[in-house]
Amino acid sequence: MRSSRRGAVDPFIVMDVMEAARQAEEAGRRIIHMEVGQPSTPAPAAARAALAQAMERDSLGYTVALGLPALRARIAKLYAQWYGIDLDPARVVVTPGSSGGFILAFTALFDAGERVALGAPGYPSYRQILKALDLVPVEVQTSAENRLQPTLEDLAGIDYEGLMVASPANPTGTMLDKPALSALIGAAQARGAAFLSDEIYHGIEYDKRAVTALEISDDVVVINSFSKFFSMTGWRVGWLVVPEGMVRQVERLAQNLFICPPHAAQIAALAALDAQDELKGNMAVYARNRALMMEGLPKAGFDRIAPPDGAFYVYADVSHLTDDSRAFARQILDQAGVAVTPGLDFDPVRGGGTLRFSYARATADIEEGLERLKAFMAARG
Repeated sequence: MRSSRRGAVDPFIVMDVMEAARQAEEAGRRIIHMEVGQPSTPAPAAARAALAQAMERDSLGYTVALGLPALRARIAKLYAQWYGIDLDPARVVVTPGSSGGFILAFTALFDAGERVALGAPGYPSYRQILKALDLVPVEVQTSAENRLQPTLEDLAGIDYEGLMVASPANPTGTMLDKPALSALIGAAQARGAAFLSDEIYHGIEYDKRAVTALEISDDVVVINSFSKFFSMTGWRVGWLVVPEGMVRQVERLAQNLFICPPHAAQIAALAALDAQDELKGNMAVYARNRALMMEGLPKAGFDRIAPPDGAFYVYADVSHLTDDSRAFARQILDQAGVAVTPGLDFDPVRGGGTLRFSYARATADIEEGLERLKAFMAARG
């Protein structure tokens, strides 16, 4: 059977690591999971209870393409609670996870062959979705001095029709402050380019609050999800906030591409928005784990890191230890029983010398994982 060039995207390496870890567990080994950006906690209890009740009384058929009106209104209220923004619920589009949001946003904004600038390192699916849509990802190499976030200087001389940033970022956990984010939005708008802000890790912040692009401009597209802060990765429900003039176009695309987001997940998401006490308890675990990582990784020999402002990752420069992060990650899995993600997922140019460590799991797992890493590095000499 013939196949398309658009379908020739790279694998998502972390998923391959997850599979290798699963096979090791199936063989009887205990693996500490530091590879996947997934909370170990379930969806909030209120979300699970709301869905159980809905399943008893409702067939859970199709919803309208833009999502349940009550959920869209409650998401808009979240922007008032978190940022003091008065957001029109009509601009909120519920999506099948943030991945569905990326597909809708990229398809609505760009024509085939157009260029979208991305900071590297960055979430690998950005570039793979862009490629699958016949768009051109333009990866901009960021610097450690700027905490691996893109700057105006990094973008100088680059031609693009779209600019996408993430703050807090995956894989680094670093954030853009309001002046830095404003400068990037202004630069994109000055050249007539679309600006997209991936805010999927908002709510998972430590020393300062994340800034939403909507605090700076309404002429932006924001992507968010219930996966991370709300601990609902497998439920596959996210959202977009789009300019008023884009709503109908996105709606038409959503009708045809997805029909609607999963009804069951939307019911759970609506209840999750009011489970703030439970979610703050999850944050206490992340904060403790972050402190353990910032102390334990350097002791183990991974001392070249950008301290994370948010999310639940530490991105380490291991170029003094290896130039093949994929082989190094496999060695760590095989010998230490700790699954970590090779940096090649996030940066094809420099990722051979980096690793990402996730600390989203239970604190006891993080403590054990750090001890295993310390022993592994000591044995290496």
